[in-house]
Amino acid sequence: MILEVADLRVTDRDGFIAAYRSAVEVLRTCPGCQSVRMTAGIEDPLRFTLIVEWDSVEAHEQNFRATERFITWRGAISPFFAQPPFVEHFSDIAV
Repeated sequence: MILEVADLRVTDRDGFIAAYRSAVEVLRTCPGCQSVRMTAGIEDPLRFTLIVEWDSVEAHEQNFRATERFITWRGAISPFFAQPPFVEHFSDIAV
């Protein structure tokens, strides 16, 4: 399992939240997606962090980013972006 972590800066908090809520099922129901979580900034109310658990980087890229799902998702939320999102993948460290 890997984590996709996206740092999002938006121009309209309420509009972004509404758009996220309307589109999240497109992401949540994607093959290889284990969970989706959006967090909102306290100190900066126009900053959000998206955390998605994927089976693999390939599941994220092939099952989501390379499909119409991504176009639908991005079309819903991108009008509220103040700048392009910063997205990275992470893996757990075994203990």
